[in-house]
Amino acid sequence: MKRMLLLGVASAAFALSAPAHAELKFKPGEDKRFNWANYEDLKKVDLKGETLTIFGPWRGEDETLVRSVLDYFSEATGAEVKYSSSENYEQQIVIDTQAGSPPNIAVLPQPGLIQDLASKGVLTPLGDDVAAWVKENYAAGDSWAKLGTYNGKDGKPGFYAFPYKIDVKGLVWYSPDNFEEAGYKVPKTQEELAELEKKIIADGGKPWCIGLGSGGATGWPATDWVEDIMLRTQTPEVYDKWVKNEIPFNDPAVVNAIDIFGKIATDDKMVDGGAKAVAATDFRDSPKGLFTVPPKCYMHHQASFIPSFFPEGVKLGQDADFFPYPPYAAKPELGTPLEVAGTLVMITKDSKASREFIKFLQMPLAHELWMAQKSFVTPFKGANKDAYGSDALKKQGEILVGATTVRFDGSDLMPGKVGAGSFWTGMIDLVGGKSAQEVATDIQKSWDAIK
Repeated sequence: MKRMLLLGVASAAFALSAPAHAELKFKPGEDKRFNWANYEDLKKVDLKGETLTIFGPWRGEDETLVRSVLDYFSEATGAEVKYSSSENYEQQIVIDTQAGSPPNIAVLPQPGLIQDLASKGVLTPLGDDVAAWVKENYAAGDSWAKLGTYNGKDGKPGFYAFPYKIDVKGLVWYSPDNFEEAGYKVPKTQEELAELEKKIIADGGKPWCIGLGSGGATGWPATDWVEDIMLRTQTPEVYDKWVKNEIPFNDPAVVNAIDIFGKIATDDKMVDGGAKAVAATDFRDSPKGLFTVPPKCYMHHQASFIPSFFPEGVKLGQDADFFPYPPYAAKPELGTPLEVAGTLVMITKDSKASREFIKFLQMPLAHELWMAQKSFVTPFKGANKDAYGSDALKKQGEILVGATTVRFDGSDLMPGKVGAGSFWTGMIDLVGGKSAQEVATDIQKSWDAIK
């Protein structure tokens, strides 16, 4: 959600139909990276005369990319596929479902909104068999199966949402040339990261560039830090309780995570520009210090989309690279956790075409076709990792598949007034001098106010 909110979207709604005989991006059978047997199986599914309506958040370049994937489903099955979106897609899907005119398929990046829709009875359960498939075929499959599970109108849990197109968070960006010149090695544990920070400071450098500025959304990048630290200091169960407020925001476990980030962000030796620059620097500008001569900093914590804001000419894998924010060696029981965002696919109007589309998403081909282009990674172990269109995407995919625990962006799971409100502003208060305990207590008060 954050990525789409912050990068901006076009203003006009649109609806596009896949033509009866689409010009397919990759000619079936010719590129060995793709599982073309899936396409042959799709051709056995007769959906001629059926229309499949899909409503989702993808616009601009992502709309073009998803359409290139939908073309294969349409061409093989004979279904007419109509994709539409809106600038205010979150409100629009609520309006459409309440009016009794929903699309067949809805795609959303907000689990909280999905829970609201499920509790109103407007989603069709995908079935225990699909949940079992996700658990078996996705890396950290139990995590993904839980992410797709929501309480229905009867209050009972069901599997309603199929995860598809994931954004990897918890990445640390750096310049390989700067690391090599300074003799630094990529840390594999938090303990090694702490030693690297000390060495950079001793050498007269600054370990981090941090910018929390984002207009009305200022503060959000810090929430990703806190979420990453929570996953590396606490069990997934504690993280789950935190995002549901089953433990308070000022629980010692949460205060500790906020404090760890605060000690980095408010230390003038740790951050380019010092503590005062953290809130004042726009998040889009903050990674630029990696590429100055001499470098203003050596590391930048941000999700997979941040290269969009690197200086012109910076080449991934050459001038810039990344590594996962590392786990603690002292906490091996926590494994290799990873924070993600992404989209989930639901049936909002049941039909044969709707069911066949969910089956399509269980095919490697439905993932490989987008993997081979841009901005798509998947936890599906059956997809050919060599289909990725760039080394950077392939590396992100490997990090995703290598995770032992996956959890969705915590602030996106919280009520909007907290996750996109007091949590954001609390992080600004933190870097402004408030203690972690004070900040956490203030956020909890805001949560109590909406109960």
